[in-house]
Amino acid sequence: MSAALAGTLRLCQYHWRLLHQHTVPTACLSGSGQISEEVKKLLSLKSQLGIEPKPSKAKVKGDSDKAKENKKQSGEDGPKKFVLKTPKGTRDFAPEQMAIREGVFNKIIACFKRHGAVTIDTPVFELKETLTGKYGEDSKLIYDLADQGGELLSLRYDLTVPFARYLAMHKITNIKRYHIAKVYRRDNPAMNRGRFREFYQCDFDIAGQYDPMLPDTECIKIVVEILSSLDIGDFLVKVNHRKLLDGVFAACGVPDHKFRPICSAVDKLDKTPWAEVRKEMVEEKGLDPVAADKIWEYVQLSGGTELLDKLLQDENLTSQKKAVEGMEDIKLLLQYCEAYGITDRVSFTLSLARGLDYYTGVIYEAVFTGAQPALASSSEEEGSVGVGSIAGGGRYDGLVGMFDSKGRKVPCVGISLGIERLFSIMEAKVQESEQKFRTTETQVYVIAAQKGMVEERLKLCRTLWDADIKTEQSYKKNTKMLTEFQYCEQTGIPVAIIIGQSEIEAGIVKLKVMSSREEREVKRCDMLEEIRKVLASEDNVKSKPSISS
Repeated sequence: MSAALAGTLRLCQYHWRLLHQHTVPTACLSGSGQISEEVKKLLSLKSQLGIEPKPSKAKVKGDSDKAKENKKQSGEDGPKKFVLKTPKGTRDFAPEQMAIREGVFNKIIACFKRHGAVTIDTPVFELKETLTGKYGEDSKLIYDLADQGGELLSLRYDLTVPFARYLAMHKITNIKRYHIAKVYRRDNPAMNRGRFREFYQCDFDIAGQYDPMLPDTECIKIVVEILSSLDIGDFLVKVNHRKLLDGVFAACGVPDHKFRPICSAVDKLDKTPWAEVRKEMVEEKGLDPVAADKIWEYVQLSGGTELLDKLLQDENLTSQKKAVEGMEDIKLLLQYCEAYGITDRVSFTLSLARGLDYYTGVIYEAVFTGAQPALASSSEEEGSVGVGSIAGGGRYDGLVGMFDSKGRKVPCVGISLGIERLFSIMEAKVQESEQKFRTTETQVYVIAAQKGMVEERLKLCRTLWDADIKTEQSYKKNTKMLTEFQYCEQTGIPVAIIIGQSEIEAGIVKLKVMSSREEREVKRCDMLEEIRKVLASEDNVKSKPSISS
């Protein structure tokens, strides 16, 4: 059957070619529609034989053009262009920016050490199980790593959970430690607001069984000391208590199992209108609207001891044991803050919630309240700096027990400063003031008065370095004195030491004070002493930026 069909197909193809060439015998023609009839026969026979008809040249060209356009739009047309950039949520820091950051780190570390802390370090990644279940709704922001030989790993989200793991693993029951290191979060970055995916945290924690509120208040004192020393402008440390917050929820009719989800919603009040937070409570978390409205009556409140006195008269609230315990702690905390002289920087704020699940007692958060400086930017929106929280922390008495095989708890309290947010404020202030500052600490620059004195310069540099004097020289054999002096002025180097053949023969050097342009001859044996005198008198020359309002 198929052989007969194939034969008929070949005959029809022969007739079609003759018709197409207008050479078919007249006897084969039966009218002007003969060509179309033959085409129909061909298509019918091909269909019976299972042969797909070939597309027309016009259709093939159209499909080809469309495919090329799709590839062009998707970037697949030719080799893909590589865009050289840092990953989203990260950035590079230039020498000028690093000078600011190093100055900030130095002040923070000095404060931590002043309060008796030691330092530790932990791996930048942890077992995924170590971090799981510690951060509540923020767990979705953890960076998980690819499987590495059977171990499921994640980049650390903060420094607190690794610290708790460290305490449990090494059986440590008391320590006062600080830790400065990078952490990672899959957050939506806002670079101008100091919100990155990779950033430094500066943590100070006190672990151990101590009398109530003494370690907690010292943590607040440390925050006030650091932020005051950085001179970033006005700030406020908000304080609250997780037990008091839970007591408020219970008094308002929130079921126990909804405490943490509702707490997470309240935590958004610093950046989200109440209407949206209420909608989340009711529609997403299933809270009774009446309970939500009662919560609003409390979380609007802030103040000091007068607010605490008012809450202590609230029978609905004092009927909750947790609320009473929380208020007693807050009362003692405010009393100690007054003794430290920091009451004017502290605000008892009931809307403060801190979304992380591991907090169990006092919580606090420092916020920048000064005028918002503007970063140089191409758009007004990108240029504004609104950093929000610049430090936060609280008490987490149950976290270490989560890692201990017997559930043994180690009471802990601590604070964490967000260096990137502080840096955003300080960088903006520097740009605003157009302040110039040095990126190096070089104190002396060695200059040759004539050519061919490389070895003499090297000997002078060796003498100065051995005396712990920060020194530089040119890396060219033959230099121009004018160019060298200009370099000293541009980089803020306070002293230049000049040596030539006549100075070598006389056993002297020329010492030039760059700020006054005063130049004098000094004996080689007195050189170090004279340099130190000049450096001591040049106290107006700063090797690090001073950030002032």
